[in-house]
Amino acid sequence: MTLKTLIAAAALTLSPALAIAACSDHAEQVMTCADGTTYDATSKTCVVMSG
Repeated sequence: MTLKTLIAAAALTLSPALAIAACSDHAEQVMTCADGTTYDATSKTCVVMSG
């Protein structure tokens, strides 16, 4: 194999691993509800707070 072929093969092999490593730093998104409501994880919606 030529040097160019080896470099191209290495780049194609490492690209997915680098992409996965770059995405591991995401934070979890937070649900925001209007005043007087709170997030209900069971129904996954905002519900009116009782009381």
